[in-house]
Amino acid sequence: MRHFGHVSPALREGLFHQEPAEFTVDSPARILSAALGATLYSPATRPRLADDIRKQAGRGVVSMVLCLEDSIGDGEVLAGEENLIRQFAELDAGSGELPLLFIRVRLPEQIPDLAARLGRSIRHLAGFVLPKFTEERGIAFLDALTVAEAATGRRLYAMPVLESPELLHLETRALALAGVARTVDKYRDRVLALRLGVTDFCSAYGLRRTPDMTAYDVQIVAGVIADVVNVLSRADGTGFTVTGPVWEYFRHQERKFKPQLRRSPFLDGQAEELRTALIEHDLDGLFREIELDRANGLLGKTCIHPAHVTPVHALSVVSHEEFSDAQDILRPERGGGGVLRSAYTNKMNEVKPHRAWAERTMLRAEVFGVAKEEVGFVDLLTAGLSG
Repeated sequence: MRHFGHVSPALREGLFHQEPAEFTVDSPARILSAALGATLYSPATRPRLADDIRKQAGRGVVSMVLCLEDSIGDGEVLAGEENLIRQFAELDAGSGELPLLFIRVRLPEQIPDLAARLGRSIRHLAGFVLPKFTEERGIAFLDALTVAEAATGRRLYAMPVLESPELLHLETRALALAGVARTVDKYRDRVLALRLGVTDFCSAYGLRRTPDMTAYDVQIVAGVIADVVNVLSRADGTGFTVTGPVWEYFRHQERKFKPQLRRSPFLDGQAEELRTALIEHDLDGLFREIELDRANGLLGKTCIHPAHVTPVHALSVVSHEEFSDAQDILRPERGGGGVLRSAYTNKMNEVKPHRAWAERTMLRAEVFGVAKEEVGFVDLLTAGLSG
């Protein structure tokens, strides 16, 4: 699979200076963690789940979570498990590329149980999402994952969800984050990425952001995100990929504030109609949040609606300017440091301080591609939606 793989080769050639690389469930963890992109959640109880997965793969989705936790009722768990076994068997009997598939469980014991029941079809499973992850709960989950790996002979990744009140409350946050850090470091080879459960954070205080606001406008949430990145996503080799929070909205609401999408990038051809459609579906707020995710060190995003996938991927493509700067910073002859003017003559590139940024940018370029110099996010968005 590859990002923008649903777009025709001719169109991709016209968009990309460097096309997104192909990857599989067996690719190195470094690649997979960066390539998750918009991870689409779906309840495990959907009766035509296998068909849904294939359809979303055809629309550019490269990672999905099949949820046995908050998205279904307490009385639906057994039915959800049975449905997953059936749907994976159906996927195994079919053909074609599938997204990276993860199962979100409730309890540690579900992991080895489901792994055994999946049988041959486990080859389509990338791993498990671990809810309400703390040091105490996390060890049990990760030990269960180790058991499942040994029994099946398959590499299975974990994606812990950071959403517990201990991480939110100021008096327990530092200790809770330190405990999570110890746990995920111990199981580093199995932890693919850390996910943020911002809806649960808001719930602890009876809050809910409107479609006019991003997670970063809710200060208590923004503070937690900052601390999670501070402790768990450092660029010194100890950090992990941390993914962006879910965007909850996908239908038009009464607006209190002006749209956040500038008109100028949409002035070409029928792009103004696209801008209007995005605003009507409250996706201008999503665009703003995606940009803030990346500015705050997050990569990828939890999504609950297919309409959110293409914006996440379009805004994850590395611009030609970013790529040029990263290349300049990482040139071998620059190993001694120093300062240079960017090739675009609009900024300073300081080699040593900007090196970690450049390395992360080149990894993103590998999995999402590099846009041609004249290609903007509207072109990528239009291609992704039409592909």
